[in-house]
Amino acid sequence: MKTNNILIFVSFIIVLTFPLFVNAQSTSKKFVVVLDAGHGGKDPGNLGNGYREKDIALKTVLAVGKELEKNPNIKVVYTRKTDVFIDLFVRGKIANKEKADLFVSIHCDSHTSQAYGAGTFVLGTHRNQTNFEVAKKENSVIFMEEDYEKNYAGFDPNSPESVMSILLSQEEYLDQSIQLASLIQKHFTSNLNRKNRKVKQAGFIVLHQTVMPSVLVELGFLTNKKEGAYLNSKKGQQQMANAIKDAILQYKSSLDVNVSDYTVIESSINNETNLANIIFKVQIAASSKALETKPYNFKGLSNISRIKAGNLYKYFYGNTSDYNQIKELNQEAKSKGYNSSFVVAFKDGKKIALVDALKSITN
Repeated sequence: MKTNNILIFVSFIIVLTFPLFVNAQSTSKKFVVVLDAGHGGKDPGNLGNGYREKDIALKTVLAVGKELEKNPNIKVVYTRKTDVFIDLFVRGKIANKEKADLFVSIHCDSHTSQAYGAGTFVLGTHRNQTNFEVAKKENSVIFMEEDYEKNYAGFDPNSPESVMSILLSQEEYLDQSIQLASLIQKHFTSNLNRKNRKVKQAGFIVLHQTVMPSVLVELGFLTNKKEGAYLNSKKGQQQMANAIKDAILQYKSSLDVNVSDYTVIESSINNETNLANIIFKVQIAASSKALETKPYNFKGLSNISRIKAGNLYKYFYGNTSDYNQIKELNQEAKSKGYNSSFVVAFKDGKKIALVDALKSITN
């Protein structure tokens, strides 16, 4: 398939929606985390200073999983637990089949210089050539896979245009992915005093294959003598694993708190829930593309509005001060196929946390 055909196909994805914290998970369902150890088997990854990325990634993943499995409300799934080669698209399939809440892929970086530090990536447009080179390096593993042209529809890791074509599919989860990535970086820098290479965006195929918040962690540089030795040590792997585990638990905790808050507040709301300065809308989509707010672009839904937030355009259905009415509109959006649609609130024209809007109603 040619690149322009890929773009046409991917354009249909942009009307998908992404969940907010309030729609995280049912209390009866375990929180599913898929841990992905980069490379493996015939693919050693980078070999900086003689260390093997595939081994360090696997040991760190197993350490993260061991810690997370101590929580009875978390189910941990591994894309690999041994030294085997797993196709990138298969890793995503594993996560999708499990209907995971998070996908975390762990790697180690390399460079011709003595660069060092830990960074976390989400799927998105490379802001510079360095980000593109990192993604190209990790994506090149597809050439080791059988039928890669078939499995990736002609995707070329060496082409910036080809990489751009895969980005839209994860945009619906971008907010949550950035949230998790930021927490991981916070724990790396605050707890371990690692150099902060920050949260960045790049076109990693392994993230493109998933339909949930997903991040790719570069633990550090094996090509840096000191950092390579640290990451190859049991102490270093355990410390980095603990930081990732703590970030995941903090992320999950934020979901749990919000779900609890909404449940308590909603129970006290009756039919008289109109406040002139608070407006509710249903967020149904997010995209880097500016679409016309016409029904044919949104499965027949009318009364669509659009707001630009950073590099994304966010699309909303409905406009009412009645919370019960917006809940009905949210159900209508879901019936149209926007399964992850959610309610948002605005006060005096500015977006506010829904929980704060509901508290205003009940006060």
